[in-house]
Amino acid sequence: MVPVDDTALAVTDTDGPGIPVVYLNGQFATQGYWRRVVAELGTGWRHITYDERARGKKSKRSADYSFEAAIRDVDAVLAARGVDRALVVGWSYGAFVGAHWAGRNPERALGAVLVDGAFPYDWLDEAMEQRIRKLFRRMSWFLPLLRPTGLAPRMTAEQQANSNIELGRLSRERELGPVLDNITVPVRYVVASGTSFGSRGDEQERIRTSLDAVTVRNPNIQIGAKVASNHGAILRKEFPAIAAAVREVAALDRGGR
Repeated sequence: MVPVDDTALAVTDTDGPGIPVVYLNGQFATQGYWRRVVAELGTGWRHITYDERARGKKSKRSADYSFEAAIRDVDAVLAARGVDRALVVGWSYGAFVGAHWAGRNPERALGAVLVDGAFPYDWLDEAMEQRIRKLFRRMSWFLPLLRPTGLAPRMTAEQQANSNIELGRLSRERELGPVLDNITVPVRYVVASGTSFGSRGDEQERIRTSLDAVTVRNPNIQIGAKVASNHGAILRKEFPAIAAAVREVAALDRGGR
């Protein structure tokens, strides 16, 4: 358990002999989602996974579930484990965390692999915000039943909605675009192509194509792979492609960038 601010996070560190890789979870996901990627890479790496505030079975609640708190948590975990430089791998919400952390810490980031997240696209408007709030209010009656299993965060419906809305604001091109443009370390995206339940028409694909302009502006950022799975299945089905992207970024660092 790693203390940070008013809480503590459950951390797993394999303490392997190789490059430290820190895995950044989806918004309400847990460190267990990464097990296939970790197994694919093998024991030659140092794998560090953790559950964010109020996620999983052990990480504690907090008064602060903001995005900036998530950034601080990366630093707290690395400091507690004595890691100076790491390669960050983030999926969905974790891809945003990874992009911001790598951009702010070029001397500490070996690079980043961003999995179907951190796309600069304006998908949040007032109507969408109301849809999000309504959705989480509807879910509020059964989420407490899942919390003991670790499948749902120990956050209120309002806190979860606020986190999702904050992510929408961070996704806006005027917000995320400059963050990506300023990254100076190697970044590889692994991008899904399948549609997810609840998505409308080609909305997800339009969001993903926002990367095209980013890769033109910043040569450090490339699309490492476009895979068949959808957003929710990508860690489960496309772990070889994610592991390959990690190896590619690590090789660029060893090559003396």
